[in-house]
Amino acid sequence: MGISVTDLSKHYGPVAAIGGVSFEIADGEFVSLLGPSGCGKTTTLRCIAGLEHATGGRISIGGRLVSAPAEGLLVPAHERQIGMVFQSYAVWPHMSVRQNVAFPLSVRGVSAADCASQVAEALRVVGLEHLADRHPSQLSGGQQQRVALARAIIGSPAVLLFDEPLSNLDAKLREGMRGEIHRLQRRLGIAAVYVTHDREEALSMSDRVIVMEQGRIVQVGTPRDLYRRPRSRFVADFVGKVGLIALHRQGDGWASTDGTAILVAPGEPCGPTALGAVRPENIRLLRGGEVAAAPEVNLLSGIVTEAQYLGPFTEYVVDAAGASLRAFAQMDLPVGAPVTLGIAAEHLVLVPDA
Repeated sequence: MGISVTDLSKHYGPVAAIGGVSFEIADGEFVSLLGPSGCGKTTTLRCIAGLEHATGGRISIGGRLVSAPAEGLLVPAHERQIGMVFQSYAVWPHMSVRQNVAFPLSVRGVSAADCASQVAEALRVVGLEHLADRHPSQLSGGQQQRVALARAIIGSPAVLLFDEPLSNLDAKLREGMRGEIHRLQRRLGIAAVYVTHDREEALSMSDRVIVMEQGRIVQVGTPRDLYRRPRSRFVADFVGKVGLIALHRQGDGWASTDGTAILVAPGEPCGPTALGAVRPENIRLLRGGEVAAAPEVNLLSGIVTEAQYLGPFTEYVVDAAGASLRAFAQMDLPVGAPVTLGIAAEHLVLVPDA
């Protein structure tokens, strides 16, 4: 097992930053901790790394117990066999690329010959062998990030830890680096924990995603599971754009606030009220006269209240069924246009309204 975290807690005085977090990450698995600022994801990562001292619980890396406060056990960070990439890159400005990457090995007293060969291999893996003698001031942001990656993988760490490593890059470079990090982790075949508040990063890179809120785990699953079958309003809203229709029970089924009968996907049992969650791409937008041609089960009349042209499609906001729903379409519609929304029952997922 790559990483095992059991009932992890971290308090700052009376404030609980993490409360009873447990999860396991297998060798070769890429798992993201996703959540808003202050949810405890970075604190969890720093406890795994040994940069924060946990208040309670147990942490094991590669089958070795490294943190157990109740037993007085705390293995220091430099003995945990981790490679870590920080948000700020943390490359030394007075050192060359080669020296930056070699630093972890020099601290451990690795021989000069072994150090040189390992540095050369790490730089080759990240494609920086031709820049080995440059200094960070002579590198782009993406190149500096690759220096940090090379330094993290040198010395064959048991796990890789990433603390929002792409947040300082521009959008296009960030997209490219996502692919590089994912390919590198797959090639190394070691467990990785990636902290981010960016849902696209988490969904595109991860085998599983752990969603956190207020120091606790609220849902764990594959990217597709979280996106298609959220179990709470928070998860539905945080992992992507979503429309939420307030529903109440009507006989054996459900109805919207305006009394329209609504068919929903099978899911978790709910109380007398719930929310119907639907993604914009799963709503078919129809002009008023096209209602008869729609094959969808749920047909909702509405009015366009906003329109935002995004190139491949226009994102519309439509007031329908007592809710503001977002829909993507390639047609051109003015604000105020009457429309019909077609939503298949399989795409309307029930979540608790709390």
